Order: sequence, then C-alpha cells, then structure tokens
Amino acid sequence: MDGKLRNMTSIYITNKSKNKMLLLFRQGGKVVNNVWVGSAGGHFEECELNDARACVLRELEEELGLKECDIDNLSLRYITLRRANGEVRQNYFFFAELNDVDKELVSNEGTVRWFDFSELSELEMPFSAKFVIEHYFKIGQKTDDLYGGVANGEKVVFVKMPE
Repeated sequence: MDGKLRNMTSIYITNKSKNKMLLLFRQGGKVVNNVWVGSAGGHFEECELNDARACVLRELEEELGLKECDIDNLSLRYITLRRANGEVRQNYFFFAELNDVDKELVSNEGTVRWFDFSELSELEMPFSAKFVIEHYFKIGQKTDDLYGGVANGEKVVFVKMPE
C-alpha cells in the first residue's frame, strides 16, 4: 500500500412524505459506473479537502442544478473507509430532503429516478453505499448521529462517532 487516497462525497435526497429517495444511475464515471448511487456526488477539489459540505454542495449544483436553498436538513451522516484497487477510498455520505419534490430533475451524469424506500435493497450500488443505505434505514434515520464505517471485505462495520 503506497498511501494513495481517493476522497469522495455523495448526497442522498429523500421525500419522506412519500417514502422515496432520489438516486442516480451513474454512466460514464471513472470510478463508479453503471450502478445506482446517491442523487449527486463526486471527488473533492483541492480547495475542498477539509470541507466535505462544500464538495457535496458543488456536486449537487453541477450534477442536478440544485442549490443549498433547494434542500432541507442537509447532514453528514456516514464516513466510510475501504481499500480498493491500491488506494484507500474515503466516502462522505450526506442526507437531505428536497424542498420542491415536483421539480423535474435531470443529471449530466446519468439517469435520476425516485425509488420507494422498499425498492432500495434490490438495486445494484457501490459496495460501501449499499451498506450505508441498509444501516440508514435500520438505525440511522432514527437518530442524528454520525457513523464511521470500515469495509472488511464482506461488509461495512459501523460505529457511532461521539463528539
């Protein structure tokens, strides 16, 4: 292991009144391709390395044309670590609610679609994301806690991160 890092962020947008989550079928991605991912996300710019929120808000605007005022309750909920392809991948997972749920959304990164919460477990997702979504619906959505997760090859093990 030579210490190469890949820092990424992702936002999962929900419509809780309809029990739906907006996901993106990412196409043409360099690292993640042809799977369902968060509503928007991507790699940190150099000036964002110490500000995951700035990164996710930039990605939200670039990919969906949404600004911070278009969402409510933006919150960092999960940070995961995983070794893959000779690098350590650190992912920051945010959750938020869309203000105008009837707004037509289009992404320049692939196809966006609302899914019923009950459909999410059947979708093909990146390794860490699948476990984040599973944990979120079992535990995370009932708290405001931040969780750290480490991939052990078979699953992601989560620990609540106290202040």
